[in-house]
Order: sequence, then structure tokens, then C-alpha cells
Amino acid sequence: MPQTTLRAPLMAVMLLVTASLSLAQGTTYQARLSVVPLDVAMQNTIAGRGDVRATLEGTTLVLSGRFSGLRSGATVARLHQSTVRGMRGAAVADLTVSPAAEGTLTGRVALTPAQVTALSDGRLYVQVHSEKAPEGNLWGWLLLAPARPGGGER
Repeated sequence: MPQTTLRAPLMAVMLLVTASLSLAQGTTYQARLSVVPLDVAMQNTIAGRGDVRATLEGTTLVLSGRFSGLRSGATVARLHQSTVRGMRGAAVADLTVSPAAEGTLTGRVALTPAQVTALSDGRLYVQVHSEKAPEGNLWGWLLLAPARPGGGER
């Protein structure tokens, strides 16, 4: 068989493998966890910081993060959806969180098509609650991770 006849099918297979690997890796999002909006009375109960990385694998969002500096132990972490970025919204899923002032959070959430759209629009966020701040201590909006120089996501 001539060499040019083999090149086209081989190139097609290589393109399919590359596309499959790209889809398998998913789209990466990140959030910087910082204190929720607070007033003077809340300054003694709310503090800390952290970060979250999330990868959309098909319609499943896989999250992992860390936090530190809380003034009391974390109690829950949740994924929330808002109608507008920057405004509070309803909780859509519970995440696993370390019950401490410093720790990690993780989760796997099956998203609906509307939630996938909300994620791409920057309207999903993670919120961590603590013993002294049961209405929320830290929050961070999941935004598309910037591309690395030379291609790919961070």
C-alpha cells in the first residue's frame, strides 16, 4: 500500500486521540476564598482565606481546595448558584470539609445543564461556614482558570 494512503487514516486516529485526551482532562476553574461581606460586628467571628480548583469532567464538577485562618472550626462547605455573579444564591450541593480552622474541602457534583451554563457564566461559588459564622465565613466564585503560557490550563 502506498505511504500516502496510510497517512490520512493515521492522522485521523491521532486527531481523535488528541481530542479525546483534551475532553478527558476537562475545563479547569479556580476560586480564591475570602471572607464573606461583613459588618463591624462580624469582625470578631469571620476571618481566613483559601483557594479551590475545580475541573468539569463532562457534567461532573470535581472540586478540591484548602483554607486557613478561620476563627472557629469549619462546619459545612457548599456549592451555590446565583442569578448574578457577586450576589448570594441558593445552595446546590454539599461538599466535604475538614472540621477545623485550617483544612481541605472536596466534592464531586453532577451538574444539570443549567448549572453547567451557570458555571461557564461565573455564577457558581463555594462557601465555607464555621462555628462562629454559621451563615458563611469564606466564599469564592469559580472562574475559568487562566491559560498557561505555551498552551493549556493551569
